[in-house]
Amino acid sequence: MISVLQRVAMAKVMVDENTIGEIGAGLLVLLCAEQDDTRLEADQLLAKILKLRIFPDENGRMNRSVQDMNGGLLIVSQFTLAADTRKGNRPGFTQAAAPELGRALYEHFVSQAQKQHAIVATGEFAADMQVHLINDGPVTIPLRIAPASIKHSGPQ
Repeated sequence: MISVLQRVAMAKVMVDENTIGEIGAGLLVLLCAEQDDTRLEADQLLAKILKLRIFPDENGRMNRSVQDMNGGLLIVSQFTLAADTRKGNRPGFTQAAAPELGRALYEHFVSQAQKQHAIVATGEFAADMQVHLINDGPVTIPLRIAPASIKHSGPQ
């Protein structure tokens, strides 16, 4: 699974001019499932996101997680994170999960986030969304959890 995290002072997502998800300070999580992803990758990615220390402590150092500061999560599906731009000028999206798998993994990710974190808002899977945010820092972090089926072990 692929995600791009943006530390935000606030963020909201709109569909048809209606706000459907909104948070104050926290993380905007742009999320993309790929072809070979499973719930295992979704769970590993969520665990990493919840513990990632990218919020300032009392000394201004990035030492606090979104959980430490009780910040919000705004989770937005974005299959375009799987874009392959190596050939030509039109991105290919063949690595993105099929819509059924993408929706199932997105919904699983959201469900697990809601069980593990107090403040969770979402976008709408496969909708045309407008995302508004105030990027804090700015801090933007890409994360990728490779499927277990293609991970390589280290030196033996």
